[in-house]
Amino acid sequence: MTTAHPPQPRYVDGNALAGPLAEIFAADLTPALRRCAHCHTVSAVAELHVYTHCPGLVARCPGCETLVLRLVRTDHTIWLDLGATGCIQLDLT
Repeated sequence: MTTAHPPQPRYVDGNALAGPLAEIFAADLTPALRRCAHCHTVSAVAELHVYTHCPGLVARCPGCETLVLRLVRTDHTIWLDLGATGCIQLDLT
């Protein structure tokens, strides 16, 4: 008899972006609120759906799965594509 493995999640939450984004931005962006330009969902960056089974990291809106950002790091370069991410709001208090 074989043991069934539980299905692996297709994505992780936006906290997976904390380290890579810290290489680019001085502030922690995971608590920052963003508004999706497509569906207008307001959520924290930490709530994004981040796909790691691809080159780099791909983040999508938790409301409509629209592409929010792509981040790819090589030995010498970080590529950050924000596409049509909408607005990001970060409280500095």
